[in-house]
Amino acid sequence: MKNASLETLHDLKLTGMAQAYEAISLLPANQQPDADELLARLIDAEKQHRSLHRTNMYLKLSKLRYNANLADIECSEQRNLTRQTLAQLADPIWIQRAQNVLITGPTGSGKSHLACALGHLACLHGMRTLYFNMNRLSENIALANADGSIIKWLNQIQKARLVIIDDFGIQPLTHQVKILILQLLEDRYARAATVISSQLPVAKWHEFINEPTIADAILDRVVPNAHRIDLRGESWRKKNSSLSS
Repeated sequence: MKNASLETLHDLKLTGMAQAYEAISLLPANQQPDADELLARLIDAEKQHRSLHRTNMYLKLSKLRYNANLADIECSEQRNLTRQTLAQLADPIWIQRAQNVLITGPTGSGKSHLACALGHLACLHGMRTLYFNMNRLSENIALANADGSIIKWLNQIQKARLVIIDDFGIQPLTHQVKILILQLLEDRYARAATVISSQLPVAKWHEFINEPTIADAILDRVVPNAHRIDLRGESWRKKNSSLSS
């Protein structure tokens, strides 16, 4: 009967239930739960299994640059990052409210690491997340334009609850890329959250974009409802390198 039940659970793709049932069945008879408790434990096991599977799927699809977690982010006065700020971002309500996060700071200050930690947070809460390095984003735009799939590509991005654009401002943008970034942000405005990291202070983004009308439109869609973090201090990469040497 046990084997038949396990086979049925697997056939129904109730993997979490099957694993829990098999584990419980190995317990001594006097330690096995009654019917009500058994059912509750099996349901809970299936729920946890599906949640873990969904999280792992979203993490894989997100293509985050770093396997980062908010619990590992260093908060200090030197970094200009307080525990209160991090605790505020650890609550995914800012994603649910379609707010943005703008992370600025010098090279090696941990901008990408923090951005990926926020992406990891979103995946843990069952929110589809996409990560783009700015250079890769530009390449994707060029390829989608070339093969005529730009609308499909934009629609796919629009479905993500969180989009991360990393290393904004390192290389000049073509007019075509600026227009598509504007469209991407327009699609997400008041609907979904965006994280942007940059070496450039936000005050210099308008100058970097270098097309006043487009710059005004882009900034108007990301800045007003954004949490802003300006990281400072010694290079995070150099510090870790010196600690390991």
